[in-house]
Amino acid sequence: MNPSLATPAQRARTKIVATVGPACQDPAMLFDLVRAGADVFRINMAHGTPEEHQAIIDRVREAGSALNQPLGVLVDLAGPKFRLGEIVGESVHCDLGAEFAFVAADPQHARELTTNYPPLMREMSAGDQVMLADGNVSMRVTKVAKNRVDMRVESAGLIRSRQGINLPGVRISVPAISVEDHQNAIWAAKAGADFVSLSFVRSPDEVRTLKDIVRSSGSDATIIAKIEKREALDRLDEIVAVADGIMVARGDLGVEIDVAQIPTEQKRVVRTCQRLHKPVIIATEMLDSMQESPRPTRAEATDVANAILDGADACMLSGETAIGSYPRESVAMMNRIALATEASMKGRPLRDMAEGASDGLQEVTRAVVRGAGVMAQVVSAKLVVVASFSGRTALALSQQRSFAPTVGVSSNASTLRKMCLYWGVTPLAGAPACNVEQLIRHADLWACEQGMAQRGDRIVIVGGSHLTAGTAEDDEMSEGVHDIVIVHEIEGPANGARSE
Repeated sequence: MNPSLATPAQRARTKIVATVGPACQDPAMLFDLVRAGADVFRINMAHGTPEEHQAIIDRVREAGSALNQPLGVLVDLAGPKFRLGEIVGESVHCDLGAEFAFVAADPQHARELTTNYPPLMREMSAGDQVMLADGNVSMRVTKVAKNRVDMRVESAGLIRSRQGINLPGVRISVPAISVEDHQNAIWAAKAGADFVSLSFVRSPDEVRTLKDIVRSSGSDATIIAKIEKREALDRLDEIVAVADGIMVARGDLGVEIDVAQIPTEQKRVVRTCQRLHKPVIIATEMLDSMQESPRPTRAEATDVANAILDGADACMLSGETAIGSYPRESVAMMNRIALATEASMKGRPLRDMAEGASDGLQEVTRAVVRGAGVMAQVVSAKLVVVASFSGRTALALSQQRSFAPTVGVSSNASTLRKMCLYWGVTPLAGAPACNVEQLIRHADLWACEQGMAQRGDRIVIVGGSHLTAGTAEDDEMSEGVHDIVIVHEIEGPANGARSE
């Protein structure tokens, strides 16, 4: 037991993704974020250099090793984000009704704007809406010429150089994976990233393309599709089916569609992920005020709680930890809100293990997972332990939403880090994953040391025939079957135990 880490009972079942930036990239602060409850660290590839990104991965790995705590790294590809070029004077206030224009040549004054993607002008039409500054400023295209697009301000506000451009409802031909994204995906694969997310996904083929890039670079990283375009919502089932996980990126999504639709669309995405057994992350402005305040607003606390009640596997912090004044407090607060919310979920029935789920599990394994969850409820198990090489069985147990704490063990370090995104699963480093007697003894001792169980309590062990044979773990990716459930009664750390 590492005394510097919170016990599993003090950490929320809902996982916390923390974005790394100037406010928290110092090794001591990264340690503090882990202690406060962070499970996965996000690297935003829209900012920084490859050398800086590599340094962050190295620091996260060092923190995980020092704390004996598996930690995940999420590399977030920038995607085709359209941005303003340099504005004369760096910023300009857009008055209601004022005339602005996108121009191909160098701007002569502040009302002539440029973009980092010049072909964008060719795809705009009269009547199109142009959203700037995260949707705070709105303009309407009035005229399109060869090297100029005229616009009129419909919603006033301040815009600055290099801010984002959104064109709601306009279908853009730019590929989802740019040359830079392709290079960054290869870098992420070779650097050992555990998760790679793709921004502005519009179709399942774009997710498949990223998978091919990452797999051909020798990585089995989890591929996360970010839902932030109307086209993604239109093809949601297809995208969720082919992705390994989903992120609801509410920032750009709230500009691409009516902001009033965000709550219902968020719920729809979560329900789709539940049905197809894919983990889902809710992101953007969850505790945004904590960039400047040590406490969140009541609305923000409610937002986090509602995301968890809806079924989110993880919640993400962006500016709160990357550039905010209170990174550790933000993680600790999210952990507190999650713990309080999860307490109200105790006693809920297990989720149905739908046969139509795209989880890749065999029929026998799915039945064993379902049975293990029911058995844990019936015998009031204090702990469920799953030995899983690829992590698919651990993910299935997570998606079942059993309230019994679940511990994942594996001989594959990469799998343990992937479990950092699975709701309710604690990845346990150093546990024997190939011998049932050794695993039981280790689970006995660990559960008692953590204060999670005592003499007479029961734990449930889930694994494959390799556990009783003492051989290497089955790989569910290679048709391995998890066909063993053991109900084990603790007799005490030093006295052996009874198993059934």
